[in-house]
Amino acid sequence: MKRILIGAVIALASVLIYRSCADDREQKTILEESSMLIQQELKNVSKLVVTEGHFAEVYNYKDSKDLFGPLITAHKKALVVVNADVTIAYDLSRINYDVDEENKMLTITQIPEPEIKISPDFEYYDVTADYLNQFNANDYNAIKRNVNASLMKKIEASSLRSNAENRLVSELSRILVLTNTMGWTLVYNNTPVENSEQLKTFLD
Repeated sequence: MKRILIGAVIALASVLIYRSCADDREQKTILEESSMLIQQELKNVSKLVVTEGHFAEVYNYKDSKDLFGPLITAHKKALVVVNADVTIAYDLSRINYDVDEENKMLTITQIPEPEIKISPDFEYYDVTADYLNQFNANDYNAIKRNVNASLMKKIEASSLRSNAENRLVSELSRILVLTNTMGWTLVYNNTPVENSEQLKTFLD
């Protein structure tokens, strides 16, 4: 009778151990699959988020050079019309993140800065120059620098950057929805992210 009882206890213990190991393997498999799915979603959004705009600028360029002291002054000027296409992009392939399978946490450690690209088209009108103060490469480079600086001010004053941030939040919200659905936590700036509005405040 004792042998039967001992055998039953051993059999029961074996079943419990087997089921425990099976549950652990199943749980580990689920975590690994969840981790792979989340990382795949990160790859899916790892593309440039681009916002485009167009700006126009009319720029008056003038330069004077004193010759032989203040007695003779040589002038040059140009009217420049600039049409510029501007793009603001986020390269999401450069997002840095950590995946903590045990605690079901996806931590975004770094979001890349926006990349601003200005593609101006210059048209020169009313270009005049005195014989002793001709246009040269330095003048054209100065015009480009000044126009780019002026365009950057217009870009900052426009809604272009905020539109780009909204596009970025839209992409990151896909990750937030996925993590919430799977019972994971999305973390940014050492803070759990609960909604898209919170994501936007982190980027401001």
